[in-house]
Amino acid sequence: LKAIEAAHPELITPDSPTQKVGNQISEKFSKVSHPAPILSLANGFGSPDALAWYERILRLDQRVAKADFLLEPKLDGLTVVLHYNNGIFSLGATRGDGSVGEDITANLRTIPSLPLRIPVFPTTNPVPEHIVFRGEVFITKADFLELNADLGHRGEKTYLNPRNTAAGSLRQLDPAIT
Repeated sequence: LKAIEAAHPELITPDSPTQKVGNQISEKFSKVSHPAPILSLANGFGSPDALAWYERILRLDQRVAKADFLLEPKLDGLTVVLHYNNGIFSLGATRGDGSVGEDITANLRTIPSLPLRIPVFPTTNPVPEHIVFRGEVFITKADFLELNADLGHRGEKTYLNPRNTAAGSLRQLDPAIT
């Protein structure tokens, strides 16, 4: 595929497997304005906390009253904002200050589990023209321990915790390092 795309660059699509890694090195990250505030997540313990959260967010946006919700454990990683245009991953940014983040699209493309095209399953409903997802990039404890063991065996500096390692990895200027 790499050879075909090298010979025929017009055939390269944004969701090609060759686009997972290898964008040119960036000198700095450009700023990205979020379409809506990306608020900080807080811990909640039980129904009273969930109800208090719902009431707070309802005051920010009345559309919440008609929304469906999915509750899951809070993961401690780096919040990312993913944009898809016509089902193709087009932009990924950090949360930043909640209003403006940094464009880390090239680095996010290196994550094998991040779909470059949606829907993942062809039987799903048609994809909206533009959709934005909030996600969390994290490293499992097992992978973190394996990474540190490997670095230690090579005599390299190890990392202090999985959250900062995940965040630092996505802010590498060279996606090949990510």
